[in-house]
Amino acid sequence: MASRDSRSPALMQVRCLLVLAVFLLVGTHGGNAQALVPAVITFGDSSVDVGNNDYLHTIIKANFPPYGRDFKNHVATGRFCNGKLATDITAETLGFTSYAPAYLSPQASGKNLLIGANFASAGSGYYDHTAIMYHAIPLSQQLQYFKEYQSKLAAVAGSSQAHSIITGALYIISAGASDFIQNYYINPFLFKTQTADQFSDRLVGIFSNTVSQLYGMGARRIGVTSLPPLGCLPAAITLFGHGSTGCVSRLNSDSQNFNRKMNATVDSLSRRYPDLKIAVFDIYTPLYDLATSPGSQGFTEARRGCCGTGTVETTVLLCNPKSIGTCPNATTYVFWDAVHPSEAANQVIADSLITQGLILVT
Repeated sequence: MASRDSRSPALMQVRCLLVLAVFLLVGTHGGNAQALVPAVITFGDSSVDVGNNDYLHTIIKANFPPYGRDFKNHVATGRFCNGKLATDITAETLGFTSYAPAYLSPQASGKNLLIGANFASAGSGYYDHTAIMYHAIPLSQQLQYFKEYQSKLAAVAGSSQAHSIITGALYIISAGASDFIQNYYINPFLFKTQTADQFSDRLVGIFSNTVSQLYGMGARRIGVTSLPPLGCLPAAITLFGHGSTGCVSRLNSDSQNFNRKMNATVDSLSRRYPDLKIAVFDIYTPLYDLATSPGSQGFTEARRGCCGTGTVETTVLLCNPKSIGTCPNATTYVFWDAVHPSEAANQVIADSLITQGLILVT
């Protein structure tokens, strides 16, 4: 069977152009390529968690097989994927040769702090109560950890270099999906007291306040991901599809409504802070295209994840070393488990992110 990439010549052309563009932008210094930004600092949920939950008392973990089976050395680091996250691939494209460490890990010390830190926690969201439900790190606490990181960074690099790193770093915020899938849609205290539109307003308001706080702490380059097409996640189809095998339109409408609010808020923040570079990374469109037309980019399966039956599995709940039915090759699967994209899908998403985010790094 032809490889997935060989059936996607247009995608390969885009990747080649991206690599060339980044090479020309990065340039060289002393024979070594320099990253476009000094550091990458990440906040959010399981879409960007690289292992913080390994150090928490929570069931929302991914530090065991088959997670990580296609990652370097086949190690389950705590990433909710068979391999690399979209943000890992983006960091590589920006010129980094290693990833910013999970802040709660032993690796988050000394010179490793110079390239940033990852504060994300699976099960977290904009709404702190979502994280509290799952014993994850609330976004408000992630921001407190960032303040702590700044002090540690100054001790390692000196105040002048630390300031340069903080102001030059790329900040990524990826949250919101857990607020809906793991809280709002299943929590009668929420869905019976407010509409999805009202809940979106609450979340976007928290996002706006988060950006203001980050700006006050020195951030000047911020990329925020949109919501994905929540109704196309295999778990969402299983739980909310009423027997249908197609995407749940109600959930996708909620995602699109949230994303419109997010875009409007980002425009407002741009006007409020003229020296802030901020952009929305649209992950809805590339993931929706993959989920609804997988064959167009060489994928063969989009209705179930690779792990187990692929319909409800995620974390230790069913996606684990004893899962029956896990596919032998995830490269043609859009989803790794019932919620999270495979590395192959993350590559497609990352290609989209880097083109959208060039404004942040140039």
